Parts: sequence; structure tokens; C-alpha cells
Amino acid sequence: MALLLRTLGRQSVCLSKPQYSVLYRHVAPMGSTAKEEMNKFWDKNSRLNRPMSPHVTIYKWSVPMMMSITHRGTGIGLSGAISAFAVAALVLPGSYPYYLDLIHSLSIGPFLTGLAKFGIAFPVSYHTYNGIRHLGWDMGKGFKIPEVYRTGYTVIGLSVITSIALLMI
Repeated sequence: MALLLRTLGRQSVCLSKPQYSVLYRHVAPMGSTAKEEMNKFWDKNSRLNRPMSPHVTIYKWSVPMMMSITHRGTGIGLSGAISAFAVAALVLPGSYPYYLDLIHSLSIGPFLTGLAKFGIAFPVSYHTYNGIRHLGWDMGKGFKIPEVYRTGYTVIGLSVITSIALLMI
């Protein structure tokens, strides 16, 4: 397969040879470069006093908008945290009980321990419940605006309740 791809790649580099000019018969030459087109676009917008683009500040913030942003943020955060813990488990010396004893020896107190538990539990539960909500959307359910808000508030409520329940363990 690699040999075939390499051969085809070499042949495509040689397309400028006269015997391959048949391939270029119907190709129209480009009149301008992308940079020239971009400059014309911005000159026209400046001349017509058009704004640069809609910005976040012109939108009225809504629950679905914030939930979408939070869903993406929790997904990125959870992926990063899992990746960091996996790399740490592979690279750091010692075993899991050693690091667990190290955390216990810090004596950080129940408030910070609870805050750390909530900080782990909320993103997991929120991302899970909102993912289930998205699966419902994938099936074509819940697109009406009242349903979007109702399911959004349900996800937030369930996430907080689940996080508090996990915090009590």
C-alpha cells in the first residue's frame, strides 16, 4: 500500500509535464490570491461602516447557551484531568497507596476535602447528565424551547444533587 501511494505521489508531482496537460485543459486560472480577496472584503466592509463581526457582548445570555459552554468546558477539563492522571501514573515513581497516604498526611481539613470532592463530582455528573440530554436530542426529542429550558434546569438540579450525594460519601 505504501509503495502504491508513493508511486502515485511521485506521478502527481510530475503532472506539469506536457504529456499530462490534458488534465489541466478545463481548469480556469485564478484571478487573484486569497490575500487580495481578503483585503477586498475588509476594504468593502470598512467603506460601508460594517461592524467587524457579531461579538459575544451583543447576545443575551441564556441557560442553553451557558449549558453548552459548560458542557464543552467540562468535557475538555475531564479529558485533560484523565490524561494528566494517566501520564502521572505512568511516569511518577511509587504506587497509588503511596500518593494516597501523601494526600492524607497533608491534613487539609474537611472543608477543602469536600470542595475537592465537589470539584471532581460536579463536572463528571454534569457532563454525564448533559450527555444524556444530548442523546435525547440526537433522537429528535426535546427541541421545543420550553423543553430545552426544562431539561436544562433538570440537568443542573440533578448534577448538584448527585454532586452533594457523592460529597457525603
